[in-house]
Amino acid sequence: MRNEQIFLVKSISGMIADADYVFFINYAGIQVKDFSEFRNQLAELGGSCHVLKNTLILKAAEALNIADIDKANLTGDTAMVYGKGDCGAVAKLITEFGKKCDKIKAKSAFIEGAVLDAGAVSEIADLPSKDVLRAMLLGVLQAPARNLVSVLNAKAASILNVLNAYKEKLEQN
Repeated sequence: MRNEQIFLVKSISGMIADADYVFFINYAGIQVKDFSEFRNQLAELGGSCHVLKNTLILKAAEALNIADIDKANLTGDTAMVYGKGDCGAVAKLITEFGKKCDKIKAKSAFIEGAVLDAGAVSEIADLPSKDVLRAMLLGVLQAPARNLVSVLNAKAASILNVLNAYKEKLEQN
């Protein structure tokens, strides 16, 4: 390998190693303005997108000892989307932008040491965001205490209703 290729492989290895998520997307035939818009939306989510050669990505993955990289479907034109943070928001952006501009499609992903196919990427996109999941978990954790308080309150309220009814009966007599 030439020195430039060695440098690129090390650079790509660093990108993959430092990222929380890596998506490989197909971008063939997309117009420059649409690709720039996609990159701008991606930057708002803390992600980056680079067009790279498949062979260099494969060599970088081999350097990182990623076992199932052959499942990544790295053929044709490939762009690597990577970054830190919520991978669900980025997967949702890729899917939604792919609906708007049918040239962008997810090929595969590398998340938490596992290589995922395009179907798994669309499933990740369908998941709620981390904040929504945290709110759901908080609601589940608070439910027993809230139910206990409402049961105890209902008993106290029923005793109070009986006493008020008795008081009204005495006032009528």
